[in-house]
Amino acid sequence: MGTLSVNQNKLQKRLRRLAGEAVADYNMIEDGDKVMVCLSGGKDSYTMLDVLLHLQKVAPIAFSIVAVNMDQKQPGFPEQVLPAYLEQLGVEYHIVEKDTYSVVKELIPEGKTTCSLCSRLRRGTLYNFADQIGATKMALGHHRDDIVETFFLNMFFNGSLKAMPPKLLADDGRNVVIRPLAYCHEKDIQAYSNFKQFPIIPCNLCGSQENLQRQVVKDMLVDWERKTPGRTDSIFRSLQNVMPSQLADRNLFDFHNLRIDDSAPVRIANVVNL
Repeated sequence: MGTLSVNQNKLQKRLRRLAGEAVADYNMIEDGDKVMVCLSGGKDSYTMLDVLLHLQKVAPIAFSIVAVNMDQKQPGFPEQVLPAYLEQLGVEYHIVEKDTYSVVKELIPEGKTTCSLCSRLRRGTLYNFADQIGATKMALGHHRDDIVETFFLNMFFNGSLKAMPPKLLADDGRNVVIRPLAYCHEKDIQAYSNFKQFPIIPCNLCGSQENLQRQVVKDMLVDWERKTPGRTDSIFRSLQNVMPSQLADRNLFDFHNLRIDDSAPVRIANVVNL
């Protein structure tokens, strides 16, 4: 790429700043970490790698980066694209071959969405590989919009109030997942990907599924944002400002033993003579 335009330079600085803030706020990366950057070949993971490589240069700590892509054996997958790109960058990388494509196609009926099963199979394989290479952190490319969409998906369809945390300990305690783009907007990532001309690899397995629940939620949020700019940011901030006593989860707040505090000072009422 040549010299950046003013707008491109501002965009790059904004993404780097927001990623840096997220990394610092959640202590995502520590001195000596080996960060496994999971590359799908999409705009988000390319942008995440680009930003982390910059942070690696300017951060006051030392950490290593290894890029990992999972070849799921989808028909027509351009298997040379990522190796060529990463070799050009001089980034250490691994290609993990696992035929999850056949498993998903066998288990999911035609016309049904495949993302949930595909994601679980991919995540399990990557968790195991992170163990094998001694990665201390596993970086995923989810951004702010993904997090807010997941929040509504869980609320609307699973009856739970949860999203994607910027930093997560796996259930078995063996992997720490980080999301450095947690503060970044998808529209900025898309714009950055466009001008950087990342070699995007489309997903042939789920890319054509137009009626995904996530797409319905995404359209809803886009409509809200158009009518009330800043609403997505407000929703995200609410995820950082949780008040268990104002909700209804008995495991998070002891409603059962909630009683009058006899030691509290007596409230002095204002008496109005009529």
